[in-house]
Amino acid sequence: MENENQLLDINHLHTGFRIKDDFYDAVDDVSISLEKNEILAIVGESGCGKSTLATTIMGLHDPNKTKVAGEVIYQDLNLVDLNEELYNKIRGNDIGMIFQDPLSALNPLMRIQDQIAESLIFHTKLSKEKRYERVLELLEQVGIPNPPRVAKQYPHELSGGMRQRVMIAIALSCKPPIIIADEPTTALDVTIQAQILDLLKELQEENGTGIILITHDLGVVAEMADRVAVMYAGQVVEEAEVGELFNNPKHPYTRSLLNSIPQMDSENDELHVIDGVVPSLVKLPRKGCRFAARIPWIAAEEHEENPVMHEVAPNHFVRCTCYKNFHFEEGGE
Repeated sequence: MENENQLLDINHLHTGFRIKDDFYDAVDDVSISLEKNEILAIVGESGCGKSTLATTIMGLHDPNKTKVAGEVIYQDLNLVDLNEELYNKIRGNDIGMIFQDPLSALNPLMRIQDQIAESLIFHTKLSKEKRYERVLELLEQVGIPNPPRVAKQYPHELSGGMRQRVMIAIALSCKPPIIIADEPTTALDVTIQAQILDLLKELQEENGTGIILITHDLGVVAEMADRVAVMYAGQVVEEAEVGELFNNPKHPYTRSLLNSIPQMDSENDELHVIDGVVPSLVKLPRKGCRFAARIPWIAAEEHEENPVMHEVAPNHFVRCTCYKNFHFEEGGE
């Protein structure tokens, strides 16, 4: 059944990076969708494949060093099959991206107004005057004081929060129906973080935009997201609506992540630490449960040989059967 609210439909997506003579999947068989007016959060530790998923959707990988397979369906087009020329028509116009580090994403030699206008020149037929008006309107929309002055400045003259707002203005310039925000608040202090997130939420409600929010901050997820996909070692291990995920987490990885958040009401001073690290691409086990090595007290037979997603409640999916008998070590949660 076709869902007319669906903006993006990702099916069995693989993104492999070349290491020596082989390709190793950093995104491994990911299927997920995004609807209009929805904020989908993608969570996980560093190295789980979140940013690779984002850059794959945007088609930003060098085809000589990466191998992409599967489907990213947008308006009946499979973006994976597009050539660079066609992809350029989609980028910015249909899918905007807010990058993780605005200082490296912005051109240090171009004025702010020219960087925001770039997308408008490429995708619209606006006159020079109209473009400048739109630039000022965007700067105002993202809460930048004195837009005419900031428009003439260079990135190094702005603070981190201001640069991040400029990134958002660039992503919004052509009013794309989809925005991918890759850790949009990582380098910012808490008050600026809150302002940026409020801004994204506001823009989403005004324009009905679908947002893919990539983050490792579960506080941001609780406040912002409608639906959450938890990624571990290149795979989605759990997917549910935000309330369901926080109230009824199932996968051992999700439960471990939630358990490692400091609790105000807890008498226990010790923070929960997840044993081990995300394995490197080369050492990643491609068979069995990928989280098994980090929960060695769970017996091998509790895991599936080839873990698949199970619907444990309406629209709540969990990979592998190990969640059924999972407990924290030493019996404590």
